[in-house]
Amino acid sequence: MVSAPVVVGVDGSPGALAAVAVAAREARMRGTGLRVVHAFFWPVMRVPLEPSSMGPPDGGLRSQASQLVDEAVRHAREVAPDVAAEGAVVTGDTLPVMAEESRGAALAVVGSRGLGAFTGLLLGSTAVHLTAHGDCPVLVVRGAGDPGREGAVVVGVDGSPSGDAAIGFAFAEAALRRARVVAVHAWSPWKSEAPAPQDPAAPYASAPGDLAAHEERVLAEALAGRQEHHPDVPVDRHVLRGGPREALIEASREAALVVVGARGRGGFTGMLLGSVSQALLHHADCPVAVVRTGTSQA
Repeated sequence: MVSAPVVVGVDGSPGALAAVAVAAREARMRGTGLRVVHAFFWPVMRVPLEPSSMGPPDGGLRSQASQLVDEAVRHAREVAPDVAAEGAVVTGDTLPVMAEESRGAALAVVGSRGLGAFTGLLLGSTAVHLTAHGDCPVLVVRGAGDPGREGAVVVGVDGSPSGDAAIGFAFAEAALRRARVVAVHAWSPWKSEAPAPQDPAAPYASAPGDLAAHEERVLAEALAGRQEHHPDVPVDRHVLRGGPREALIEASREAALVVVGARGRGGFTGMLLGSVSQALLHHADCPVAVVRTGTSQA
C-alpha cells in the first residue's frame, strides 16, 4: 500500500517556496512522497495560453505555470534529496483545487499569504479556506518558515472532539520530529464548566480550588493513553488561567509547531473555524497545523 503524499500549494510567492521547504521535510519524516501543485485558473478566464508569435518559445502563461512548478520541485529536492517530489499544474481556481488535492493526502501545506492576497492582510484566502474545508490536517507556514527550526510541538487542549484530534496529530508529529509535546490548557472562570457542587444545599457554590482542580482533570483526561502509544515522546503539561489565544501565541515563540483543532468548545454553532485557530493563523511565531474532526489523517 502506497502511503498518502504530502501536498503543497505554490503560486510563485516567497511564502510558497518557504511552504515547499517545510512540506519537503514533512514528507521526508513520514517516508512518503511530495506533490507540488499549482492551480492554473487562466483557461477558465478564456485568455491566450500559448507563446506569442513575437515572443520567446518558452513564453506564454502555460509555460510560466510549468516553470513555476519545476522551480518549486527543484527547491524541494534541494531541501530533501531523498524525497520523491512531483509537480502538477491543475486547471481550476486555487480554493477548490487545493480542497480536492487534500482528499487522501497525509498533510496539506500552504503559505500564510500568496500573490493574490490584498496588501496588509495577515492571512491569505487559500490558508483560511483550506483549514476550514480541507480533508486532511493543514499546515500553514508563517513567516520565513524555517524547515529546520527546532523546538517542541505545542498543542492546545480544550476537551473538545476537534481538540482530541489535534492531540493525536501533535503526538504523532512530535514522534516524527523526536521532539517533546507541550500541552497547553488555558481556562477562565467565566467559560469553565463548573464541577458539580459537593454540598447539595449550596448548588451554585464551588469550594476554593474546585475550578482549578476541574481544569487539571480536563487536561489529564484529554492526554490519557497518549503516551502509551508514543512512550518515547516527553510531555510538558501547562494549565493556565487566562485566554487560550494569548497562551498559545506566547508558547509559539519557542515552538517548532503549534497544533490546534479547527473548533473548540467555545465556538458558535456552524462556524468551521474557531477564534483560537484563527488567532494563531494570524499571529503565531511558527507554523500552525489545524486539524478538523473526521479528516482523513486526523
